[in-house]
Amino acid sequence: MIGIDTNLLVYAHRRESRFHDRCAEIVRDLAQGAGTWAIPWPCLYEFFSIVTNPRIWKDKTTPPDRATDQIAAWVASPSVTLLRETDGFYATLRGFVDRPRVRGPIVHDARIAALCYVHGINELWSADRDFALFPELNTHNPLETFSAADRR
Repeated sequence: MIGIDTNLLVYAHRRESRFHDRCAEIVRDLAQGAGTWAIPWPCLYEFFSIVTNPRIWKDKTTPPDRATDQIAAWVASPSVTLLRETDGFYATLRGFVDRPRVRGPIVHDARIAALCYVHGINELWSADRDFALFPELNTHNPLETFSAADRR
């Protein structure tokens, strides 16, 4: 099962992102495909926080009702699994946060990585390099080859 990180959700939603078309296609293919895919609940909270944040978007924030409609559309996908903490989750999280360099905002990444790991996610798709701190979790940046081609 593929897990999706916040940054790809934001790029899929925000049309001004240079990665919008690619990420919208990725999320649409997952949501409409036959295979299962996953979104960690904290990524949905973070998505809402980012797209409605006036410090990031100034006067172009996503209105809260539109952000919640977007989340509702993803949650309504018949093939999506929403990842949440389980009994015993803390032991995995603790092992991830006890590592050097896992401080501040990277603690959120450790939480996402731990959620994916305990739920047996085969691969987390993200453009965030900090997930390399958690080698137990296979990660893939679907924008790497796109970015290289985009620079030409």
